[in-house]
Amino acid sequence: MKSWQMIVPIVLVIFIYAASAHAISNQPIHWGFKKAKNEQQADAGSEYDQLLDKYGGFYKGNSDEKIVYLTFDNGYENGYTGKILDILKKEKVPATFFVTGHYLKSASDLTKRMADEGHIIGNHSWSHPDMTQISEDKIRLELAKVKKETEKLTGQTDMKYLRPPRGILSEKSMKIAEEEGYVHVLWSLAFKDWLTNEQKGWRYSYDNIMAQVHPGSVMLLHTVSKDNADALERVIKDLKKRGYVFKSLDEYMFKEKLKNPLLSN
Repeated sequence: MKSWQMIVPIVLVIFIYAASAHAISNQPIHWGFKKAKNEQQADAGSEYDQLLDKYGGFYKGNSDEKIVYLTFDNGYENGYTGKILDILKKEKVPATFFVTGHYLKSASDLTKRMADEGHIIGNHSWSHPDMTQISEDKIRLELAKVKKETEKLTGQTDMKYLRPPRGILSEKSMKIAEEEGYVHVLWSLAFKDWLTNEQKGWRYSYDNIMAQVHPGSVMLLHTVSKDNADALERVIKDLKKRGYVFKSLDEYMFKEKLKNPLLSN
């Protein structure tokens, strides 16, 4: 009888622990933040900061360094990525391109060129779903298919950066991605640039970027935007004149590991 009295509490503890492990919130988070102004950093608030820290994600760099991390989302090709790559090559600026399955299948030559010219290719999911509305197995499959196809096209075997499609995430989706070896990369500088039938000219893109830029900016641009393609060279040159330098996400992660050697590879 005594042995059963001892076993029952242990079983209950195990059950409660297992239940709590599966109780991680899947409440959708639609990424947003207070925009930067006068080169003061964007701010997503302490709650989001803590959640990103917990799973190794980030949306901005050090506030003391005039560094910009340039990233692009590539859901489909609209004829401007080649021009963007030409500018990056001319200005010797590294970038990360977050690609979908559709992009990999329809723009394989441009994807290869990104890798050949030293840029990072990140994961933007295979079919661009809301990750909070699909199963754990489907999330893992969405990520695995992009990684596999990217390796097939470019030879890039390592894929560690994830940008959640639609900018929607949850603690649960972040945990699953972390288990798959991914770092969530959100952003601290963005604007409405993805509507191809509402392009407003290069000045619209330029003004939005220059108004929001800050030390440690993670800049999100969509390559489908003609405005972005037409403004990019001027943006890069003028930011350099203001003392900014452009670094890759790998350089950001290297600096973080120097500060915290316990970070996983």
